[in-house]
Amino acid sequence: MKKLLILALAILSAATTRAQKSYTLSSPDGRLTTTVTAGEQLTYDIVFDGRTLLESSPLSLKLTDGREWGPAARIQKSQRTSVDTTIPSPFYRSSEVLDRYNGLILKMRGNWSVEFRAYDDGIAYRFATTEKVPFEIENEQAEYRFPADYTTTVPYVMLGCDGDFEKQFRTSFENIYTTARLSELNPGRLAFLPLMVDLGDGMKLCITESDLNDYPGMFLLNEDGGCHLKGRFAPRPKDAGRHTIQKPIRGRETHIAQIDGPRAFPWRIAVVGTDTSIASSDLSYLLAEPSQLDDTSWIKPGKVSWDWWNDWNLSGVDFRAGINTETYKYYIDFAAEKGIEYVILDDGWTVKEQADLMQVVPEIDMRGIVEYATAKNVGIILWATCLNFDRDMEAVCKHYSEMGVKGFKVDFMDRDDQMMTDFNHRAAAMTAKYRLILDLHGTHKPAGLNRTWPNVLNFEGVYGLEQMKWAPASVDQIKYDVQIPFIRQVAGPMDYTPGAMRNASQGNYYPCYSEPMSQGTRCHQLALYVVLDSPLNMLCDTPTNYLKEPECTKFIVDIPTVWDETRILDGRMGEYIITARRKGSTWYIGGITDWTPREIAVDLSFLDGTYDAELFRDGINADRKASDYKRETIRVSNSEPLKIKLAPGGGFTLKIEK
Repeated sequence: MKKLLILALAILSAATTRAQKSYTLSSPDGRLTTTVTAGEQLTYDIVFDGRTLLESSPLSLKLTDGREWGPAARIQKSQRTSVDTTIPSPFYRSSEVLDRYNGLILKMRGNWSVEFRAYDDGIAYRFATTEKVPFEIENEQAEYRFPADYTTTVPYVMLGCDGDFEKQFRTSFENIYTTARLSELNPGRLAFLPLMVDLGDGMKLCITESDLNDYPGMFLLNEDGGCHLKGRFAPRPKDAGRHTIQKPIRGRETHIAQIDGPRAFPWRIAVVGTDTSIASSDLSYLLAEPSQLDDTSWIKPGKVSWDWWNDWNLSGVDFRAGINTETYKYYIDFAAEKGIEYVILDDGWTVKEQADLMQVVPEIDMRGIVEYATAKNVGIILWATCLNFDRDMEAVCKHYSEMGVKGFKVDFMDRDDQMMTDFNHRAAAMTAKYRLILDLHGTHKPAGLNRTWPNVLNFEGVYGLEQMKWAPASVDQIKYDVQIPFIRQVAGPMDYTPGAMRNASQGNYYPCYSEPMSQGTRCHQLALYVVLDSPLNMLCDTPTNYLKEPECTKFIVDIPTVWDETRILDGRMGEYIITARRKGSTWYIGGITDWTPREIAVDLSFLDGTYDAELFRDGINADRKASDYKRETIRVSNSEPLKIKLAPGGGFTLKIEK
């Protein structure tokens, strides 16, 4: 009997061994590897230089018809690929980016597959299907099992409805970061992407996603206090109703996605590296669906004179400033004089009770404003809620493009379930059809949409400067500013809206809706135009304030918004960052710090000689008077670093021209 038992166990063990298959995939430089195992579960891990960063973590898709893609997967074919090329990246931080990876595709029985890619700076995977008959996905399993209780930096959803995930699924994706160990994360609060895990020894892992098309975005949650994170997805809405601002949810389905045919699903990305290498990562862009536009010559990035943040506050004029034709002509005159590409008409130009973008308030002569702006070579962008824009999207785009409007800023999506991610793609496609640029405000991270539809120039999904109209003094915006380049910006550009001319040193800030201010120094604000990716970038303050500050205004309006090359020269997440960007033969370098004053050494070894440069730096009294700055012309060389002192909450900019 004992021999029979041993024999049976041996047979069972052999069968299990035969059933389980493992495949190892390494990055091109060989330092980063993942082992994908198909057995009782489908799992993968991440190992860097022999150190396990992520333990074997399961992945699967569960369908409502009972099928499950992942467990007990039966592999029909494995296919390996290697790619080493560059791709054009218009309207991005670089004019082209390196696409270099090793890939593995496992094709399974049952019309599905899983694809892995190993880059030098990360591991990514996605599911795909050749299923032709429509089906529903009940849920997706995406887990991150870490070998230790690492420190994390996460953006919780703003709503504090602990445990009520339905309310948390309705979020604007704006919040400052919370830092805690994995085991200490709130089990009742969802965190949205990207988020960061500090692995120790200078290594970090940033989790995000790309190619988020017609599929819900992923939140992460630690439910039980362990050392792992699990994906959560908003179920598909049953009905999105009508409302003047948002689309309220009137019940949800029991599944997260409805699938109509063959497709690939979003990429799950783990960016791995040091602070500066993660801040330099292009994986979100690289893993997106390629551009749907053959001709992008009509797309014009640039800067925007913005009305809403400064509350339409003008002085020294002989008309009542506000939402009216006279005010917007003044903004247009200012933009034309300074060489600013666009003026936006934000909230208030339509009749609110009607929720109809074809009904303009009587104080606005829209056609007259557009004609006036066109004559002065200034483009007009119109703000709209997603609901109003979606009511008759094509009619709206056709009408205003024929009038001469150049684009839309669409706001208040406040969700990323399947219905809303589909809206973003439909809006991108429709605006492109009528040669309109698009700024998706009130939405989630870009997730590669800016590559697929290059006319989508910017996205919010960031706790930007608009918060300083109402945020209490307890909010540390300066700390947040030196976190987002390493976390949120990994997912793509962001509509942060810098440019405040009223600046507050530590302890002097207070919220003021009609005359808002920034935390930190004037040079901190100027440096944000270098540090942050924003192809369509706002001048948030009033023309009145800019006209009083000609030096700073000239710097802002002259700086490009898209680049030929970007380098992260130095930085530590949550402390400081120094970024260099090149347009043609001109370099801009910008740096910001937290509330800690510091002297930094800017590495200029990438230059090819000695140059005269324009420097904006914090004034000697900037710690007390945040608007204090000094502009000077200095000589710089590649033979030695440039030392600059930063005030608390300070910054600097350097413009280097041949």
